[in-house]
Amino acid sequence: MTHFPRAVRRLAFFLPAALLVPQPILAQEPTAPAPQYVTPAEGTPWIYEGSDVPRDEEWTFGELPNGLRYAVRNNGVPPDQVSVRVRIDAGSLHEEDSERGYAHLLEHLLFRESQYLKVGEAIPTWQRLGATFGSDTNAHTSPTETVFKLDLPNTDETKLTESMKLLSGMVRSPVLSDANVKAELPIVLAEKRERSGAAERAGNTSREILFSGQRLADRVPIGTEESLRAATGKSVSAFYNRWYRPENVVVVAAGDMDPMRLAAEIEKWFGDWQGAGPLVPAPDFGDPVAPAGTDADNPVGEIGVIVEPDLPRSFTYAIMRPWRPVQDTIAYNEGLLRDALAQALINRRLEARARAGGSYLYAQVSQDDVSRSADMTFVNFAPLTGDWQAALDDIRGVIADALATPPSQEEIDRELAEFEIVFTSQVEQRRVLPGPKLADDIVNAVDIREAVAAPETVLTVFNSMKETITPELVLEHTRALFSGDVIRSAYVTPAQDEASEQAIRSALRETVDANADARIAAKAISFDELPPVGEPGEIAAQGPIGVLDIEKVEFANGVKAILWANDAEPGRVSVKVRFGAGYRALKPDDAVYANLGYAALIGSGIGELGQEELDRLSTGRKFGFDFETGDGAFTFYAQTREADLDEQLYLFAAKLAMPGWDPNPVIRAKAASKLAYESYAANPGGILQRDLEFLLRDSDPRFRTPTPEMLDEATPEEFRDVWEPLLKQGPVEVLVFGEFDKAATIETLRKTFGALPQRDAAPADVLDRGVDFPEAGETVVSYHRGDTNQAAAVVAWPSGAGVENLRESRHLEVLASVFNNRLMDAMREHAGASYSPVVRSDWPSDVNSGGRIAALAQLRPEDVPVFFAEAERIAKELATEPVGEDEYNRVVEPLRQYVSRASTGNLFWLYQLEGSTVDARRIEMLRYLLADYTQVPPAELQALAQKYFGSREGWRLAVIPQGQEVATATSAGEAAAGS
Repeated sequence: MTHFPRAVRRLAFFLPAALLVPQPILAQEPTAPAPQYVTPAEGTPWIYEGSDVPRDEEWTFGELPNGLRYAVRNNGVPPDQVSVRVRIDAGSLHEEDSERGYAHLLEHLLFRESQYLKVGEAIPTWQRLGATFGSDTNAHTSPTETVFKLDLPNTDETKLTESMKLLSGMVRSPVLSDANVKAELPIVLAEKRERSGAAERAGNTSREILFSGQRLADRVPIGTEESLRAATGKSVSAFYNRWYRPENVVVVAAGDMDPMRLAAEIEKWFGDWQGAGPLVPAPDFGDPVAPAGTDADNPVGEIGVIVEPDLPRSFTYAIMRPWRPVQDTIAYNEGLLRDALAQALINRRLEARARAGGSYLYAQVSQDDVSRSADMTFVNFAPLTGDWQAALDDIRGVIADALATPPSQEEIDRELAEFEIVFTSQVEQRRVLPGPKLADDIVNAVDIREAVAAPETVLTVFNSMKETITPELVLEHTRALFSGDVIRSAYVTPAQDEASEQAIRSALRETVDANADARIAAKAISFDELPPVGEPGEIAAQGPIGVLDIEKVEFANGVKAILWANDAEPGRVSVKVRFGAGYRALKPDDAVYANLGYAALIGSGIGELGQEELDRLSTGRKFGFDFETGDGAFTFYAQTREADLDEQLYLFAAKLAMPGWDPNPVIRAKAASKLAYESYAANPGGILQRDLEFLLRDSDPRFRTPTPEMLDEATPEEFRDVWEPLLKQGPVEVLVFGEFDKAATIETLRKTFGALPQRDAAPADVLDRGVDFPEAGETVVSYHRGDTNQAAAVVAWPSGAGVENLRESRHLEVLASVFNNRLMDAMREHAGASYSPVVRSDWPSDVNSGGRIAALAQLRPEDVPVFFAEAERIAKELATEPVGEDEYNRVVEPLRQYVSRASTGNLFWLYQLEGSTVDARRIEMLRYLLADYTQVPPAELQALAQKYFGSREGWRLAVIPQGQEVATATSAGEAAAGS
């Protein structure tokens, strides 16, 4: 079922991009008799055939005479939007050897030209309809499917008809000519090039090891350069005709419209579609098979050691079983939940050892079905040092204990409470589930060959399963998780000769002693036992802010709160706390601790409570505790619910009033940062992630990514010395938006944030501390150690900051969108030089410096001067020529629809109003919000371009392979001559 819990996946860097879901292991024995399917009642919807799961009555399912299936439903979140998904049951696993990459290439070609869309018309056409290309209009290809996605805003019957017509033309009648294949190929190869590098190599090799003998071993959606370059209109058409046919298609539509109208449009535009030739069955994806002579009691098969000097250590071993279709019944889903419970128990123990300073940074057990190719139990971990065997033994010891002895009832109850809060929250929030997610849920269910269930059904099944749980039953499922036909392993390491295949094979074959030390005593901790934040404070002022029904409350200690109690999003409450001065408060020498704060500050605890105790407090509750350092303030953020809001506010206030300083999270964060540092240099994108903010802020040391040497010198004691005064400093603003009782919440605020001691004032020099923009001049060159055909380039111009000109920042976003469209056209469509160039406008509103407009792209080294020339050319054109009406509308209409959709949610208003207790001008500027994005005249855009682009050249950065040089041509003529 779509809504049942899924195992956390740690193999994201190399497993195929497919939906991975756990199956109840005890129902998956390959030697078991074929399941007896439930006889479907007359009129059973196609997705529920063979299932006794109660149908979700809000969906209407249909099947056309040509075999195409559909699902439609009414959904008003967001209002006036319809989300459409067209799923083709064909991905990279359906390709022959000579066709590798064709499924993904077809995804591109359908957007290039089709029955109702000429070459190059797709993007502008969708933009005119209000859909942003890349977010509202997109597609993806996995090993098992290709899915086209459309989220159409401001939909009426005319727009719906036009959109269904265009989609049907793309899917039914694409123009697969030699010319189109030739034109699209450079873009696909650019995408392939941008993905390649050390992580891609390690991923491909790991896949070949884990899926040895199966199609998945050598069929990734991006394909091979050899097969892609050999593609022709005829060869791609052959793949298309084989798989793109109505019997292999499901169309899903969920939105703010009569579902019968949605169904009628599907029938109108897809009903007379007929496939070319006979229906072809899907190929056999193969089963994992142990090598001949493998010990049946310890079936360790293929092993691989992958040496990549720029990647951190990562060890995976998998117990593999053949994948088989399941009977998606209530009993099956109860088994799935028991499997998930068994995994959760082990993972909590593994995490406890890591927190305590174990031999590994993280470890995770997850059971997944991978691309309908194998049913697998993964064990993934990152050794802290080259002593991988010590880490492996530690982890296997924890698992051996779970296989030998049942868990305690206390442990089981704790995990069940965590599950229950998830399922209960889904029921509470059912009314506000967005249409795109609902449509994706159906697509995912079809992909994994399962049904869908309403949240109420999921909770009911969970409650019935919960009554059957015993420690012995959990033990039985745990043992099934770690039983299989073959064990395979892949170890990625930066060090040569650190491990061998034989050493890993021997280690996996060794018997390990069960280690019960990681079992966690589940002693309950109550909020009633925790000390108060202080004496409850007094309310100094209270009243409306003049927007909607939002109120501001000011306490005598200076804390200010903004509250909006509403029922627009049932079951959700968003809480944000802003305090202090953010990066302004950090000194140049504090960079390493600023970086560690994100990973370690929350984990260091509250008072005497460490991370484990906080976890116990959160059992059965919906809490969050995100932390971020902003330009002008630090922030805590959480999404909770009314039942847990009081405790959530207590935790945030207690972190400020009585922070804990457990050293272990700091030590662990140091280790994680050191392991990750070298991987930044593995590709140009990593260099940008590591250095771009630092460079764009004129090499301000506060924004530097700490080096391993800096991390070595950092200590938990100095971490406390830096952060303890920062937690006491500056004003506090609390924002609470969502479904809650306003009077009760104000009383809780009085007892928590109102009870805080008076805050220390931030020194004047801190508040005046800004950031500079680097001077333009010679191109700054950085070097990466990745593939020699990869580079990145950035051009940036300084802009503004602060609240005073906040309206201008909105106008700049419109200008940046125009810039982005033109750069995309120049670099992707015309030159095929870059797959995804992007232009962004950043305008810090909390501070008065640091704004910029930046264009960036990943591309080939030889195309770096082309990028510089095109970016400068576009900037100058925007400064000298007004934007045309059609181009303007293609930018403004998607922005209009984005604002209209986003403003129906609480988070939109929270983000707009945060900081308004410090600067009330933010409230006044709300009245201009929509107009600023949709009514800025083209002449004003030109004036902005003259202001920011016309007076200076952009600052340039090139990231190129080590040992190469980059041309620095900046004019279009020079670039053309150089290329």
